[in-house]
Amino acid sequence: MTEKPRAADPGDTGSAPGGSASEPAAGDAPRVVIRNNRKISQTSEPEGAAADAGSDVPAEGLVEDAEVVVDAIQVEAAALSEPATEGPPVVDSPASPVGESTAGSDGAGGLGAELAALRSDLDERTRDLQRVTAEYANYRKRVERDRALVTEQATGSVLAALLPILDDLDRAREHGDLVGPFGSVAEQLIAALGKFGLTPFGEQGDPFDPTRHEAVAHQTSPDVTEPTCVQVMRRGYQMGERLLRPAMVAVADPE
Repeated sequence: MTEKPRAADPGDTGSAPGGSASEPAAGDAPRVVIRNNRKISQTSEPEGAAADAGSDVPAEGLVEDAEVVVDAIQVEAAALSEPATEGPPVVDSPASPVGESTAGSDGAGGLGAELAALRSDLDERTRDLQRVTAEYANYRKRVERDRALVTEQATGSVLAALLPILDDLDRAREHGDLVGPFGSVAEQLIAALGKFGLTPFGEQGDPFDPTRHEAVAHQTSPDVTEPTCVQVMRRGYQMGERLLRPAMVAVADPE
C-alpha cells in the first residue's frame, strides 16, 4: 500500500531538513521573537488547540514592548553616528536644588546676623563693665577720703577738748610746779598727744601771721623791723596741716 504524505504540523519547527523554515534569510534583519510561556487555560480553548499551539504563541503586549525597545536602540545608534556640530563644548553644571541653595544662603545670612548681634552684646557688656569698674573705683576713693576726713575730724575734736588741760600744764610749768611725778605724767601726756599729730606753736619773737596768731595787743618798738610777736599769752595748736586753735599774742610794730 502506498502511504499518503502527512501534513506538516505548525508546531514542528525543527523537522524540516536542511535547516529550519523559521530561520531568517541572510539579508533580512533579525526578528525579535518573545515567546509566551504562560499556560492557556483549558476553559478558553479546546484541548487539542492548546496542545498544537504549544509554547510558540507570542504574547502581543510583550512583542509591542520589544519593538519599542528596538526602535529606541536604533535611534540612539543613529544619534551617536552623526558628526558632532561645531561650537564650544557644552558643560552641564551640576544641578543644585533651588531650595538647598536658598537655604544655604539664608543659613549664612542668619549666622552672620547672629554673630553681629553677639558682638554688639559683647561690646555693650564690656562698656557696662568698664563703667561699673570706674564707678566702683571712684566710690572707693571717695569712701577712703571720707573715712580719713571723719577720722581726722574725730581726732581733732578730742584734741581740741584737751587743749585747756595743756594750757594749765603750761602755766604750771611757768610757775615751776611741774616737778616730780606730776611733771613726768605731764610729759607723757604731751608725748602721747604728739603721736596723733598735735603740734604747739607760738613763741616770743615769731613773725606775726594773721592766719595763725590772734593779736590782742599792739605796740611799737624800735627793735623790730616787721610785726613781731613780743608776748605769747596762750600757745596755739595744730594737727598736721589743720589749725585747731590760733595763738594769742601781743604784736609789736616797727616805729
